[in-house]
Amino acid sequence: MTRGETVNGSAPAAAGPPGADGSTAAPPPAADGSARGYAARRTLPLVVEAVRQLRRRRTMVVFGLLLALPWVLVVAFELGAGSGRRGAATRVSDLATEGGLNFAAFTLSVSASFLLAVAVALFCGDTVAGEANWSSLRYLLAAPVPRDRLLRQKLIVAMGYSTAAVVCLPAMALLAGTLAFGWHDVRVPGTGETVAAADVLPRFAVVVGYVLVSQLVVAALAFLLSVSTDSPLGAVGGAVGLVIVSTILQAVEALGTLREFLPTFWSTAWMDALAPQPDYGGMVKGVAVSVSYSVILVAVAFRRFRRRDIVS
Repeated sequence: MTRGETVNGSAPAAAGPPGADGSTAAPPPAADGSARGYAARRTLPLVVEAVRQLRRRRTMVVFGLLLALPWVLVVAFELGAGSGRRGAATRVSDLATEGGLNFAAFTLSVSASFLLAVAVALFCGDTVAGEANWSSLRYLLAAPVPRDRLLRQKLIVAMGYSTAAVVCLPAMALLAGTLAFGWHDVRVPGTGETVAAADVLPRFAVVVGYVLVSQLVVAALAFLLSVSTDSPLGAVGGAVGLVIVSTILQAVEALGTLREFLPTFWSTAWMDALAPQPDYGGMVKGVAVSVSYSVILVAVAFRRFRRRDIVS
């Protein structure tokens, strides 16, 4: 911080008149008791927080992995025996080499349930716990940044990077698949029916949006754990653990309809949107479950952080 700047980056208020001994008197406080020139809305700007997070090594690693994965899969299919055959294809993997959209759908199907969950948990679980781990959290609050504003700014930035992560993977997969396998109509797994690529492309955009919404539960739990612990690894691991446990429980048929309330039960409902006659019923239920859980978890996170004694 250079001379003449305040902690928040704003210029200091004008000094009071000099005293008889030549000293400068401190300016009187504002009507609300805060220092003159201080405005809570100017603390921790989104641009500053976004740049700070962009410079983190884990941000570079996550986006590097997500952008490289489609090309790795392209090489794997090119090297694999029998790739590209059209006979009796029934699985998503069988159809992956039949066009850019098919390849993008395959990439999303194998990565949404775990890889994207890890990326979202990493961005949201490192928000507050990372500051506490670096012993900089109490200095941010002493700036002073209001607690609610601190959480809001960090959550917005974390969700921004999470959105970018969820979008960049299928976008790169679509580009890689089109360059490697061409632009063809989409074949539906199981039935082998063909749907025009021009009809599927808008639906695929909806699919990507749904995958993002389905990751809100992971983001919200990671955020809650981040304000509850000083360990970023614990926050990320707890959110990923939720995905693993939920996936295991949804395989227990004895739970019956209770499985529909599990966070991951509707995670693959987006495949119905790519059928010749799209069905969005499962996606609507998935959105309702995901948004309900995430709103509750985020509300608890804000409430807990307001009452937490910050010692890190």
